[in-house]
Amino acid sequence: MTTRCLVTGAGGQVGLDLIRVLRARGFDVHGSDIAPRPGPAQLDDDVPWHSLDVTDADAVESLFSKVRPHRVFHLAAILSARGEEVPQRTYHVNQTGTVNVLETCRKLEVERVIFTSTIAVFGPGLPELVPDDVPLQPTTMYGVTKVAGEMLGDYYWRRFGLDFRAVRFPGLISASLPGGGTSDYALFMYTDGVRLGHYEAFCRADTRIPLMYMPDGIRALVELSEAPRGSLRRSTYNIAAFSPTAEQIAASVSTAIPGVKITFAPDAHRQAILDSWPRVLDDDNARQDWGWQPEFTLDQMTEALVPKIRALIEQNPELFERDH
Repeated sequence: MTTRCLVTGAGGQVGLDLIRVLRARGFDVHGSDIAPRPGPAQLDDDVPWHSLDVTDADAVESLFSKVRPHRVFHLAAILSARGEEVPQRTYHVNQTGTVNVLETCRKLEVERVIFTSTIAVFGPGLPELVPDDVPLQPTTMYGVTKVAGEMLGDYYWRRFGLDFRAVRFPGLISASLPGGGTSDYALFMYTDGVRLGHYEAFCRADTRIPLMYMPDGIRALVELSEAPRGSLRRSTYNIAAFSPTAEQIAASVSTAIPGVKITFAPDAHRQAILDSWPRVLDDDNARQDWGWQPEFTLDQMTEALVPKIRALIEQNPELFERDH
């Protein structure tokens, strides 16, 4: 029997890339989002697409009852920087939406739920190398709701036997429009470096957080979803790839875009968020339990990413003409 997967929040870059990878592996994949269906350049015409507001419990149950997924990849969320603009809505989407998805999966006995968490669950006072288990003291509503999502999922696993699995993503970078995350300074170095030849980052040059190239992040979700339940000692895992300073990212970008000028003008609010996040993640548990291993270094990502961003901007220049 073909495994049927349903992706919530599928209209974002993570969701669209995930759908492509799952389909390539032979899964029957359905996408859902409150946003309209993406165009054919982003999503194949034969992918079933469903309009879904995860804050509507009845709508969630109705769709899940119709699709009957074996696995749910719950991606629907409002990200950190955008989430601070209207924190009440961020709570509603991220918190109420996650409760609705988990409760529906419990009722319908969905085989497995895979949840995307984040380094925003952490807060100030962290060690240099941050393990899975430290006090979680987030400074954004995004982080608060992701902590709650992790804990809710763990509760549903232990209380009801719902197979819940989560990864804490570093800042993800891909050939796409920045999506409103606080780590977007890294992606803007590439997009504005290609488009304009310069970029003024909203962080200090010595800012250092964990980052990851999107293909590694997608692979982590898929590999965790495939891992035998018996090999998993926990429900939520750190995953890591590289942790460069902003200045090191700029230097890598300059190797692929000669003459690019990247400067730094820290924004106090966003810098405070960045300073509360880990500098380096310890992902030993993921490596031991399900064989996690990143494939891309910073420079390998730069080499792969710049040509893709050039092509994307040439095809869709209007998407990148926006304030940062």
